[in-house]
Amino acid sequence: MKLLETKIEQRISNLCQEITEIYAKHPQQPIDTITIKHVLGGMRGMKAMVCNTSYVDPYEGLFISGYSVPQFEDKTPEEIFFLLCTGTFPSLEEQQELHQELQQRSEVPSYIWNLLRSMPSTTHPMTLFSMGILAMEELSVFKQKYLEGAPKSDYWKYSLEDALNLIAKLPALAAGVYKILFMNGEFAHNNLNLDLAGKFTHLLGVNNKDVSFPDLLRLYLVLHCDHEGGNVSAFTARVVNSALSNLYYSASAGLNGLAGPLHGLANQTCLHFINSIHEQLGLDASLNDISSFVQRTLNSGQVIPGYGHAVLRETDPRFTSFMKFGDAYCSDSPYFKTVKKLYAVTPQILKKFKGGKISNPWPNVDAISGSLLYHYGITHFDFYTVLFGFSRILGFCAQNIMARGLNQPIIRTKSITNEQLKELVNK
Repeated sequence: MKLLETKIEQRISNLCQEITEIYAKHPQQPIDTITIKHVLGGMRGMKAMVCNTSYVDPYEGLFISGYSVPQFEDKTPEEIFFLLCTGTFPSLEEQQELHQELQQRSEVPSYIWNLLRSMPSTTHPMTLFSMGILAMEELSVFKQKYLEGAPKSDYWKYSLEDALNLIAKLPALAAGVYKILFMNGEFAHNNLNLDLAGKFTHLLGVNNKDVSFPDLLRLYLVLHCDHEGGNVSAFTARVVNSALSNLYYSASAGLNGLAGPLHGLANQTCLHFINSIHEQLGLDASLNDISSFVQRTLNSGQVIPGYGHAVLRETDPRFTSFMKFGDAYCSDSPYFKTVKKLYAVTPQILKKFKGGKISNPWPNVDAISGSLLYHYGITHFDFYTVLFGFSRILGFCAQNIMARGLNQPIIRTKSITNEQLKELVNK
């Protein structure tokens, strides 16, 4: 792990120097104006934290360490984790080192399987996934080293140890949840020398004959890995970790935020919408029929799932990346065809709806991801958030390794009451 450690240490050193210089010269420099709309609107859009792993441009979409989606969409999850942590893509030697580290750490303790098998069969897969991670907390290297009195300057190293141990186990843990709830519960061997996506596909045991399925899961894990620091799951993980709770605690907490209907269930909602089109119009509806369906949906007071985004103001580049994959590997899929037809008509309808007041009529990544997963045989909708969580843990880990390396303080915002708000307005 020496190569990865060296790169992270250099990045932390550079970021610390930048922070020191900025803080020394501009400690009172305003960044944003906090309004009542911010306070009462869930702090949406309020600039209140620093995240160096990724950012989202309203018109160009997600950037990871300065690289846009077209620049990293062909990478592996391992390469993306390296990029998140170091700001650079790994060399072949660095990639091989990371692969070997993850391979050595991939075994899930047997007590985890005993715990998950003991849960009712109706338990949500995200609950089992989060429980499995939380139950491995006793393995935390960070916790042990903290109790031994490790210096703060080394906290990031032990967070990195926890991150590698956790990420290495994700393919087996996620696949195990699927097998326990939806299949016969028998696990495949976990000692194959494969990358994270390849191993996950093998252990999942779904559609192993289609050689493009591992490529879809690889792309999925890459495109969902991080999305700034202010979304519910990443922010939750960051807040929990800021109390020096280790990555098992913080990753589990982040997943619990991701499980909410307003965050991680969007691709399921989009797939339900496509199913409703198929039920009412058939598997090969015309553009005119789909256009009428979209218009009726809007007129009834409902939204079009997968269209619009809190930050983006153009088509999500992750959507475009999935579209390219669909054109290459599953262009005959009824689900993919319907996604394309929706894309052909929906933005134009939304632009005119309510006098053109909709700020973003374009699709986001959720408008297509669930349909591709369904095409390849992952038909249990409740499992989609586990896939999302698997990917997003890469970002959780990288963000919190950086936070510990930069010795960032505990996150503690100040709250006010309605009475104080009224006093403020009256002044």
